[in-house]
Amino acid sequence: MYLSGVHNRAGNFAAAGPTGHATMTQPNRPNPDIEREFGVPFPGRILAPTKWTQTALKEMPAEGRLNWAELFGRVAPIVLDLGCGNGRFTIGSALTRSTHDHLGTDILPMVIRYARKRGNQRGLTNARFVVLGGHELLERYVEPHSVAEIHCYHPQPFYDPAQVHRRLITPAFLAVVHRSLIPGGLFVIQTDNPGYWRYIRDVVPVFFAFHERIGRWQDSPKGRTRREIVAMKKKLPVFRGHGTARPDLSEADALRLADALPPPTFDAERRLRDLDRLG
Repeated sequence: MYLSGVHNRAGNFAAAGPTGHATMTQPNRPNPDIEREFGVPFPGRILAPTKWTQTALKEMPAEGRLNWAELFGRVAPIVLDLGCGNGRFTIGSALTRSTHDHLGTDILPMVIRYARKRGNQRGLTNARFVVLGGHELLERYVEPHSVAEIHCYHPQPFYDPAQVHRRLITPAFLAVVHRSLIPGGLFVIQTDNPGYWRYIRDVVPVFFAFHERIGRWQDSPKGRTRREIVAMKKKLPVFRGHGTARPDLSEADALRLADALPPPTFDAERRLRDLDRLG
């Protein structure tokens, strides 16, 4: 069992209470405080406006790295959600783990606006959202060995061969993930793209004690993210894994290994492209 809203080594956190997008409390009487996506409740309830907060991180430091204690007003374990989309995982985790501080990032301003709005309406003080690429966040703004967990759900596979260089999961990226995590820190990765998953299985274990997960996340059996919900409704396989940062791997060694590993030039299988419009 996974108790008290704390991640275990399988990457699970305790499930929230009633959550979600327009559910029914009584027949024909919708509850406007609850949201759903594709029939799946979104974490948390919309609170009265007097209880709303501000979850926007509008500016990054002009120089230096983020100071987590200054950003959140306390010292707590840090959880990063890279490519957070509309914030479903970040918000769900922040609601169930008040002892942890969360930062969600995405390169799409529109989805970050949705995430911020939902975080604000749920009164979250332990979550922030920013428009920024995941690699840039780690490379430029995250102090080495300062993050407890890094989550990456359904990174964009970029189907066009001319866009392959934009894929997030590269050996260089994994090296900076390893550098950002505390010793034994958790890295969680998930995709519905078989080509991406084959590549992940080859390169991630170089930097992490990596384990493939069999079955759904126990805390979110209907999906931790919007994309996962869509993929499961389409009966597509979802590939999940988690690993802890190898403590015997120095930053210099990680960079040396990254230079020797192949880039992600796999076939992304264009048949999955239509799913992107939904997920």
